[in-house]
Amino acid sequence: MIVPETPQHPDILIRAAVAADEPALAALDRATWSPLHAVLPAPEPGQPFFGEGHPPEHYQVAEIGGAVAGYVRTVPPTPLPCNAHVRQIQGLAVATAARGRGVARALVRAAMERARAEGATRITLRVLGHNAPARALYAAEGFAVEGVLRGEFFLDGGYVDDVLMGRSLLH
Repeated sequence: MIVPETPQHPDILIRAAVAADEPALAALDRATWSPLHAVLPAPEPGQPFFGEGHPPEHYQVAEIGGAVAGYVRTVPPTPLPCNAHVRQIQGLAVATAARGRGVARALVRAAMERARAEGATRITLRVLGHNAPARALYAAEGFAVEGVLRGEFFLDGGYVDDVLMGRSLLH
């Protein structure tokens, strides 16, 4: 699907990920890793991108001019039936060369659209407190801070908050 809500770059294509995306997504993941948003160590060269618990079906890919420009991972947050109405964004990355062109916004909107199509009525995410650009993007897309776990992570020599954000998908 072409995402027309990105007037800065109207040729952003958002599509479902496929197994053949593995090399491009693994390279993107390595290139975009930063303690600004990651709590796990940097991915190693040759480390698979897809795996148990992280199959292609969980991802949507952004392309610009046929090249992978970013991805979003959206999943049910738990396997509990009482939580089946919720989806959670558990990963978002945009290639450095594609930043500032509306790719992240298009991916967030695509994640919400997909969640609605799956019957979800709510979407949540977790973002590190010091990641001001991501927090601003999510707030602009209607996410509100619903909780803060103060000093939840020790990263790059300091304690960092884990900010819980969410929004309804009914409006």
